[in-house]
Amino acid sequence: MNDQKNIKNYWKTNLRYLLVLLSIWFVVSYGFGILLVNPLNTIKLGGFKLGFWFAQQGSIFTFVILIFVYVRLMNKLDKKYEVDEE
Repeated sequence: MNDQKNIKNYWKTNLRYLLVLLSIWFVVSYGFGILLVNPLNTIKLGGFKLGFWFAQQGSIFTFVILIFVYVRLMNKLDKKYEVDEE
């Protein structure tokens, strides 16, 4: 019974991490890169308009950073529920 509860909590936490991280990526790629592109283009970053930068590079950088964050969070979660491979 306790194992079933632990497994359920493990997956519940995992899905929460995924939803939060994918929401962040959605906001950065769709919100900043498409919806807010005109207001952001009034700001320049390294000689490029900020809206253009988010559409071309910012969403990719954010996605890669979120992958590392997810790996770190999952390693901690695996250790907490003792399902790690070490």
